[in-house]
Amino acid sequence: MTEWVGIAAGVFTSASLLPQLIKLLREKKAHDISLFFLLTLLIGLALWVWYGIIKNDIPIIATNSFSIVVNTLMIIYGIRYKRES
Repeated sequence: MTEWVGIAAGVFTSASLLPQLIKLLREKKAHDISLFFLLTLLIGLALWVWYGIIKNDIPIIATNSFSIVVNTLMIIYGIRYKRES
């Protein structure tokens, strides 16, 4: 049961930036996106992946790796669209 709660938490946390990424891609506006927040989050996610590797915990590694991908896309498009505006 504990592992399922952890997996559910990881899935919801990982998916939390998806609505913001979709909005960013649709509107192509990034003036209200905090790149400092995203960079700080990226460091935290990388540390969670490292922790998961140390603990050999696949759910932590998988969910946080997915979050890194979404967060990295947010940073890339955030920079791109900030330059265009």
